[in-house]
Amino acid sequence: MRSIRRWLLGWLIFGMAAAAAVAAFGIFHTAREEASELFDYELRTIAVSLPSNLNGAGDGEQREPDLGGLSDDRVVIEIWDRDGELVYHSSQAPAFERQQEGFSLVQRGGNQWRTFGVQQKDRYVQVAQPISVREDLALHLALHTLWPLAVLVPVTIVLVLLVVARGLAPIGGLSRALSTRSIDSLEPLRLDGSVPVEIKPLVEALNDLLQRLHTASQAQRTFIADAAHELRSPLAALKLQIQAASRDGSLKGEGQTLERVEGRVNRIIHLVQQLLTLAREDAHAVTSMVPVSLRRIGEQVVGDLSLLAEAQEIDLGLECEGARSPNDAYTVLAEPHGMSVMLGNLINNAIRHTPRGGRVDVILRRADERVGFDVVDSGSGIPEAELERVFDRFYRGEQARGEGSGLGLAIVSRIAGRHQLGLSLRNNEGRPGLRVAVFGFTAHMAGAPVAVRL
Repeated sequence: MRSIRRWLLGWLIFGMAAAAAVAAFGIFHTAREEASELFDYELRTIAVSLPSNLNGAGDGEQREPDLGGLSDDRVVIEIWDRDGELVYHSSQAPAFERQQEGFSLVQRGGNQWRTFGVQQKDRYVQVAQPISVREDLALHLALHTLWPLAVLVPVTIVLVLLVVARGLAPIGGLSRALSTRSIDSLEPLRLDGSVPVEIKPLVEALNDLLQRLHTASQAQRTFIADAAHELRSPLAALKLQIQAASRDGSLKGEGQTLERVEGRVNRIIHLVQQLLTLAREDAHAVTSMVPVSLRRIGEQVVGDLSLLAEAQEIDLGLECEGARSPNDAYTVLAEPHGMSVMLGNLINNAIRHTPRGGRVDVILRRADERVGFDVVDSGSGIPEAELERVFDRFYRGEQARGEGSGLGLAIVSRIAGRHQLGLSLRNNEGRPGLRVAVFGFTAHMAGAPVAVRL
């Protein structure tokens, strides 16, 4: 995924570096030309300023003339008389042939020389200088000229980094505002003066999307409420009518037929309840955490399902392990309704899959500040290959007992996910049955602040 920040910084820094390189080349080229003009002027000045009495046998042993500082650099002076005889040559310098008047380039001793010749009244003067001297001076002038540019480039890069970060800050603020929102928070984003004009269409599009999501969420919640009212009431009434007709004899038919009809009606009622519960859990994405007593919820759910357990001659009980006191409430931060639904589904599922005369235990556990609970049954368990699939919706294993809907564990998994709890299933070791463990609760102390998990 391409980053706007990296793209901007890359091209801006590359552009500045390229511009600085072009400027440096131009400065060096200009300094070189200026140095060449300066040295050409120096050569001409030396040639026309030589004293008229500077002559001799040309053996190179003559005293060097006083040129007033013009010949500080390596300068070779040669003088020919009117007959073309060399009468003067600088000591310890290579000899040059007589060149034409004006400026010329000569190759001597592996070096390139710049010469200037001028015809005077009774002599011809020629002055030469190495090109390397000009190059050194050009480099020296360029370095003196480029140091402000060398300072300017890093300062400009830092300025670009700050400006780009400042310019993209509204996008980062918008991202943070969206990431910190809860799923149920669908209010439109507020526009203030700090939002740039370029981002305003994006914010308006997001607000339009949030409005449509809010409408869809409201429609879903309305549908769930309407479905709960429209489906539960007719099914409950149908079951009551079947029971009443069976008692007064107005419903004719064999006893097994009536039992099958009633069983199917019960299964439909259970399925509708599970579907509505799962839809409610899917729609309820935010968990409002309040102090909840797991012990009280466990006692209430065990009491509600005790009649179902007694009907199947199943021993249903609640145990406490690691309690701090005999009246330890096992208080945690959770959603009371979600905990009741989770524990109820686990116990109901255990009862449905436990044969007559079996046992279902709800065990509350405490270890330091961590709290959890297990639901252990003595049923047939679950094959190892199916343990990872039982949380899928509508999945029922091949050995499943009872008239379940395949949604109980899916609801449990959804509630555990909302509470950020751990959930594990494993078969009992050395005896039949299944153990479902829910862990990850944090014990709540009186007076501690209450948080909200998203």
